[in-house]
Amino acid sequence: MGRSRRRPRSRESSSDASFERLLSGWRRTETRRGSSWSVQPVGPGRSEKPYTCPGCQGTIAAGDAHVVTWREDGVLGAAADLAARRHWHTHCWNIF
Repeated sequence: MGRSRRRPRSRESSSDASFERLLSGWRRTETRRGSSWSVQPVGPGRSEKPYTCPGCQGTIAAGDAHVVTWREDGVLGAAADLAARRHWHTHCWNIF
C-alpha cells in the first residue's frame, strides 16, 4: 500500500482562524433609517487596505477593526447591494 500524499491539516492554524472569526463577530441584520442593512464586523488585523468611512470621511487604516455594511432591501438586487458595500468606523455606524 502506498503512502498518502495528503498533507495533515494543521489544527493550530484551523483553530486560530476560527478564534479570529469569533473575535470579529457574526454578520447580523440591523434596521437604520427605515432600511435593512447587513453588518459584518471586521476584526483587527483582518483588513488589508485603507478605506474611507462614509460617516466621518476619515480614514480606516489597514488592520483597524471596523464594520462593513450593505443594504438588504435595495431595488437593484442582492448583487448590486453587495457591490455597494461600505466600510465604517464602528462608532460612526453606531451613531448613523
